Amino acid sequence: MKYLIVGLGNIGAEYQNTRHNIGFTVLDAFAKASNAFFEDHRYGATCEVRLKGRVLTLLKPSTYMNLSGMAVRYWMNKEKIELERLLVVVDDLALPFGALRLKPQGSDAGHNGLRNIQELIGTQQYCRLRFGIGNNFPRGAQIDYVLGHWTEEEQLALPARVDIAVEMIKNFCLAGVQDTMNRYNNK
Repeated sequence: MKYLIVGLGNIGAEYQNTRHNIGFTVLDAFAKASNAFFEDHRYGATCEVRLKGRVLTLLKPSTYMNLSGMAVRYWMNKEKIELERLLVVVDDLALPFGALRLKPQGSDAGHNGLRNIQELIGTQQYCRLRFGIGNNFPRGAQIDYVLGHWTEEEQLALPARVDIAVEMIKNFCLAGVQDTMNRYNNK
């Protein structure tokens, strides 16, 4: 069985370790723990991880956040990934920092990366792992907050939350979306 695990983010040094790049951060941790290394390819950096008979293609799109759908559509077609085996890791302002929620489908909730994916694959019926980044910003400062770096306190707590996100991805591939939601959501 083949899976496509997409971590959303923006390429470039100025975006490293920002809240909006948590998808890249999670996939980097997954690859490192699996002794896998990303290589640049069309529309993104990818690596392959094998997990108990499953093949996971990890993808960090190079299209910038707002055009993430181009990379997702290309790699789904290239690797012949079925829709139910697509998982997108994304930052979420509506969740408190570090909260993790797996959803089997849903709207883009105003997230430009998710909106573009939905437009280009033609459906909202794909799984996403929402990683809470909180919403501790003054009115009108959302873009600066999302593209900003983690606070010291957040940086200390981040590795443990990222590790749980990696566990959730593995569980999703091994036991399915419902089991993963039951086991990890709201914890």
